[in-house]
Amino acid sequence: MLELLQSPIMQRALVAGLLVGLSAPAVGTFIVQRRLALLGDGIGHVALTGVALGFLTGTAPTLTAVVVAVLGAVAIELVRERGRTGGDVALALLFYGGIAGGVLLIGLSEEGSNATLMSYLFGSVSTVTQGDVLVIGALSAGVLGVVLAFGRELFLLCQDPEVAKASGLPVRFLSLLLAVTAALTVVIAMRVVGLLLVSALMVVPVAASQQLTRGFRTTLLLAMVFGVVATVGGLGYTYYVNVAPGAGIVLLALLGFALALGVGTFIRRNRTGESRR
Repeated sequence: MLELLQSPIMQRALVAGLLVGLSAPAVGTFIVQRRLALLGDGIGHVALTGVALGFLTGTAPTLTAVVVAVLGAVAIELVRERGRTGGDVALALLFYGGIAGGVLLIGLSEEGSNATLMSYLFGSVSTVTQGDVLVIGALSAGVLGVVLAFGRELFLLCQDPEVAKASGLPVRFLSLLLAVTAALTVVIAMRVVGLLLVSALMVVPVAASQQLTRGFRTTLLLAMVFGVVATVGGLGYTYYVNVAPGAGIVLLALLGFALALGVGTFIRRNRTGESRR
């Protein structure tokens, strides 16, 4: 353990993982509540195009990923709201267009390679730089700030958009804000978890928390705890086993869900048995 904490690479990765573990489930709680669990996957595929565009143009990949991911998130929300295309079809368009654009542009880039692409798809501990930690910290602060400032409004939106609109809330603004926040969360997590697996960290801790809690706020807080445990534990595991960190993090999150499901089922059965007496 001491060896792990003394490694500069792991110090940066653990700080980044802590921030990702807090941010992803916080936003994921609202996304799950709104039944858009696959939104993170769609944005992740679009962000891949942004990463490849950064290598092609010689720009910082994180910056171009933020721009493209935000534009993609806004586009999917507008298509879902105004167009005849359903939300699932619009997400599918993001899936296919994003991954195809990313592979095409990385192939045209002189600096990019398949190995580079894999590090963004599944995460890479060794590639997390001090600059990445600073960017992740700034974006995480923004994401958590949105959750704190607009948590109540976003909760009403996710519960029932019609009720939120009748209450005088700016539904379109809140919908776009949630989409943009999800896009920033994807970019935050791509260096640690990877673009293909980031959606799991936004959804699985929330699903685990729902097995043990009833209130929305309690679910959100416990999901953040699950997220931190999964990211920090997964990164610690990958330090000793040479595998992509995203795989270890997601599998640990799934293990947490399985344990929460078992405990939650046991508690509910006991409550049912007591109520029948």
